[in-house]
Amino acid sequence: MIPILDRPLVQFGLATAAVLILPLVMRSGTLASEILIFGLAVAACNLLLGYTGLLSFGQGIFFGIGSYVAGLGLVRAGLPAPVMLAVSLGVGALVAAVVGWVSIRRQGVYFVMLTLAFSQMFYFLAYTFSGITGGDNGFLDIPRPTLVGTRLTDPWTYYAYVAVLFLVLFAALQRVALSTFGRTLLAIRDNEARAGAIGYPVRAFKVAAFAISGAVTAFAGALHAMLIGVAPLSNIDYHTSETLLIMTIIGGSANLFASLLGAGAYLLAADALSAIWPRWLLALGLLLIVITLFLQRGLWGLIERAIALVTRAPPPDDPARPVGTNPPVAHAPEVAR
Repeated sequence: MIPILDRPLVQFGLATAAVLILPLVMRSGTLASEILIFGLAVAACNLLLGYTGLLSFGQGIFFGIGSYVAGLGLVRAGLPAPVMLAVSLGVGALVAAVVGWVSIRRQGVYFVMLTLAFSQMFYFLAYTFSGITGGDNGFLDIPRPTLVGTRLTDPWTYYAYVAVLFLVLFAALQRVALSTFGRTLLAIRDNEARAGAIGYPVRAFKVAAFAISGAVTAFAGALHAMLIGVAPLSNIDYHTSETLLIMTIIGGSANLFASLLGAGAYLLAADALSAIWPRWLLALGLLLIVITLFLQRGLWGLIERAIALVTRAPPPDDPARPVGTNPPVAHAPEVAR
């Protein structure tokens, strides 16, 4: 029997509840929108790390490309926002498929270095072709979407727009994770040699996982560019990849809702700490050390343990837990091989 917190409807219900609660407890609609946007990008990162076991430093590539594609289409071509969001999705999938196809040809530290090299290459391409991307200044004056003839300039109106798209893509990622394709990714993550031996085309599955993850990340990047009105060069920097990985670790790779938890915890902590302490990244470093040492399943693992304590059920990492009910965790990513 699947634990109640891991059931798809419960997970989607938690995501919907978070979307509805954020406007009630937060003053800034912009920050609330950022939590959903980065939650989406972290969920895409989770599909690679938590479900496929691939530690990629290339997610920033797709986030930045989504920002630039949306900006170019909206400003230069005057295309509507829904069209550019769809184009961002397609371009992100295409670029991610190419990056993934090359990177997965190596394993371990060589795979990590390949994704890092791609990240640096795309960063300097964006920096060099400043006539297209705006270079160091970023691509400016990106408009917000228009709905029923009204531009969504109000932060909370744009939040509602983002919230609907977030829930649609969250449900889609859930379908992917629960499908035969998603279960095969788990098999590849747990034992790639065995998955290949029983006939699964491991490389094709990994490239497909890259493409889906890149498409969703680029979509999030496009939403972010419309939110802040600019596609900054930093969006395609490898630091964006690092940030998405840190958010994934903070939330935990147990499931997709943990991604939203990680993004929210990171952004809220950054907002609060940066207002009172310029060196707030030191505190973030300490938080990461604590999570790595004592909370390897992230904040979501802490919630699972609290629920298990109340209900007296076996904790999620207890060997006594019924077989097949343990949620996915990010054990042994490629770098450890």
